[in-house]
Amino acid sequence: MTITKTVEITDSRRLHLDFDIPREVPAGKAQVELKVIPFVKKEDKPEPPLKSLVGAATPLADSLLGIFSRIGDVDLEEIRAERLAKFNIDRL
Repeated sequence: MTITKTVEITDSRRLHLDFDIPREVPAGKAQVELKVIPFVKKEDKPEPPLKSLVGAATPLADSLLGIFSRIGDVDLEEIRAERLAKFNIDRL
């Protein structure tokens, strides 16, 4: 049986528990487990838009694109333009 209760941790870091135990639990010795899971607020950091990546140095991607550009009659710029078109980014 699991009993869950959300509590406020004070600055003193002392916690007093007061639970009503269901009647199905027999009286007597019992093992109690305490698991503390803090609710941490995430910082709102906006993700950089893909448009800010236009013109950024991408040597690894460029080298891989260079390999694939030799497969057919498609050059590196055409592959790059097609990739950017997926994200609706105009080539600057």
